[in-house]
Amino acid sequence: MMRAYEFMVILEGDLDETAAQEWVKTITDGITKAGGSIHGKADWWGRRQFAYPINKKQYGYYAVMNVIAPGGALDELERSLRIADDVVRHKLLRLPDAEAARRGMTVAA
Repeated sequence: MMRAYEFMVILEGDLDETAAQEWVKTITDGITKAGGSIHGKADWWGRRQFAYPINKKQYGYYAVMNVIAPGGALDELERSLRIADDVVRHKLLRLPDAEAARRGMTVAA
């Protein structure tokens, strides 16, 4: 069963922008490899200052994606992001059906 997700990733602020963009491409390729797809395109927020220091860093690159994938398919991608040095934080949220429909991410029941 396909499910709708919102996926956010914060990358190390010390990276240059092209390396951070490559990370986003690697993540989108991992989602596709797991059997999912990106709805629309990745929303690139760029380099932003943190509200508070994380690991003694002040800045990070933010990207948000709307993802449609089978349940449990992104577990391996999340595991690899958890151990990656360049990924500061990531969050995968399953969207409620009403919100997925509002965003145009029709999910087959």
